[in-house]
Amino acid sequence: MHYKEAKGILSSTNGMNLYRGCTHGCIYCDARSKCYQMDHEFEDIEVKINAPTLLESALRSKRKKCMIGTGAMSDPYLSLEPELKLTRTCLSLINQYGFGLSIQTKSNRILRDIDLLKSIHEKSKCVVQITLTTYDEEICKIIEPGVCTTRERFEVLLKMKENNIPTVVWLDPILPFITDTEENLRGILNYCVEAKVYGIICFGMGLTLREGNREYFYQQLDKHFPGLKKRYQETYGYAYEIMSKHNDKLMKIFYDICQNNHIVCDNKKVFQYLHEYEEKNKTEQLSLF
Repeated sequence: MHYKEAKGILSSTNGMNLYRGCTHGCIYCDARSKCYQMDHEFEDIEVKINAPTLLESALRSKRKKCMIGTGAMSDPYLSLEPELKLTRTCLSLINQYGFGLSIQTKSNRILRDIDLLKSIHEKSKCVVQITLTTYDEEICKIIEPGVCTTRERFEVLLKMKENNIPTVVWLDPILPFITDTEENLRGILNYCVEAKVYGIICFGMGLTLREGNREYFYQQLDKHFPGLKKRYQETYGYAYEIMSKHNDKLMKIFYDICQNNHIVCDNKKVFQYLHEYEEKNKTEQLSLF
């Protein structure tokens, strides 16, 4: 871990990353790609120590309320967060200034902040996004070794449902020859149906590989799935998009289950929902008390 004084915190689309790098150890992580020009070891987490000061200044200066997003490039609930409380401090500011929140994580550490998530949603809008990649708990421990398992993330979704906080699931990535099975897909989707998620983001049954994350992914295949690296290389070469040969069949199952259970599965509509700010009227707010 090392600290850094950031120059700014919100992007042009009001997204923020409080940390840079990750300790989850997911074998497929695109954030390892060289195109992001990280100048430190991926597991040596960069902490934007002045993020709360920058965020408060940015929120004060905004003329219109909006959704603030976090978690797109670095999970806001890394192993450092319980000690540093950087995410909690920033959520408190978002709550204080009446902005909305769209937060993405793989960690059940988010449950620590459910009081703030509820308060933000009561005042405006809060959407919790959870990534699910495999129904098999043992495979999950291999491909996502430093974070809670899929079952524990499902329990987060249930807890959000109990508290009327809407959720979106990222069904991404699906690993060819490992998780691209009907059984795996149906298991994940059954979790989504039971948790009554608002929507699911899915870019197809596959993953992306480019310089930086490809090498790490292949190292982990050699370690955990002997012989599979060669199969990937023979099947896909150096392609960026690695799509399962079962994509068409699995996507049909995906769309059928989503439509039958009123889960939004149009990526464009889900992204629109994540960015739409909703301010509760005063009468509605008063009724909460």
